[in-house]
Amino acid sequence: MARQLVLATIALAALTGLSNAPALAQGQGHMGTPQEQKACSRDASRLCRKDLGNDSAVQSCLQANRDKLSKSCSKVFQSHGM
Repeated sequence: MARQLVLATIALAALTGLSNAPALAQGQGHMGTPQEQKACSRDASRLCRKDLGNDSAVQSCLQANRDKLSKSCSKVFQSHGM
């Protein structure tokens, strides 16, 4: 569950501009690294546009489209055991 939250937050943060707020990311502890956010932001925008704003839906959408993810975003999911 925590891994899902991290990945969902990565996607959401990357798309809402929070990737430029490292202090906020560190304070919440669930944002992922700026590199992880950047790795999945294009995929989320390309594959999950209808779900933007709903972090759990974006994460589910990215998982459902694993075969279409960029190499960098796929590595983020793999690094979190998903």
